[in-house]
Amino acid sequence: MRVALAIFASLALVALVSAEEPFAPCNSCHDDLAKAFASNPHALSAEKGAQVCQSCHGDGSQHAASGDPGLIEVPKGASGASQCLSCHGAGEGFVDPQGNAHLRAAVTCDACHTVHGAREHELLKAQPEQLCAPCHRNVAGQFRKPFAHKLERRGAMECVSCHNPHGGSGASSLKQSRTGETVCVSCHVDKRGPFAFEHGAAAVGSCTTCHQPHGSGNPKQLVRAQVDRLCLECHSGVGNPGLGSQPPSFHDLRSPRYRNCTTCHVAIHGSNSSPLFLR
Repeated sequence: MRVALAIFASLALVALVSAEEPFAPCNSCHDDLAKAFASNPHALSAEKGAQVCQSCHGDGSQHAASGDPGLIEVPKGASGASQCLSCHGAGEGFVDPQGNAHLRAAVTCDACHTVHGAREHELLKAQPEQLCAPCHRNVAGQFRKPFAHKLERRGAMECVSCHNPHGGSGASSLKQSRTGETVCVSCHVDKRGPFAFEHGAAAVGSCTTCHQPHGSGNPKQLVRAQVDRLCLECHSGVGNPGLGSQPPSFHDLRSPRYRNCTTCHVAIHGSNSSPLFLR
């Protein structure tokens, strides 16, 4: 009788623990992980009990019985990325893994994300610029230039404001506005068209035709120190027929007054009133 009562009490205790601790029996050993995981978005299916752990780690019964870490699956690396993508598919901004620059370079999900941590900043291990900088050293250096976009540590934005790290390689990792426009106009709304008179650089190129997006030694993050030198790359009548007209003869570029084109052509991104982008 005593044995039966003891068994019944043990079963009742297990049921109580399971009700209060949805990750039992895993949390009997992994108490710290269980506490952090309770506020994790992955724990949304916590009512399934230990099954929420098994969805990524597989059947842990033998591991639980022996404590052998070799008897539990630990998703990481390429196989871990495949495990993540089984839930986080294309509908969440992911592209074909074969076209993802990070995955092709063996930068897998666990390089940037923590799986068990609390719900903080999309489960990132650190702030985005701290994660991006070790690989993108050249770009990180550009943010230290005198004229640069301010990253979050200086109170404004972060790498993922413009880039989708799960997107494709190169320019295809850039986000777009809700209307399919370049991500730049999400902040620089006064530069958004359409305009009655479009500037050729914007019509056939992009913002980076004239601007260095991360940082520059030139005001306005321009690619050239002198505005007239930048304009003359198109407006010279040489090597670019139809792209930019030749400046009028009275623009004597030896005179400083004609070297800052935007003094007169103020609506340089586009105008609804002046085909010459004047005031």
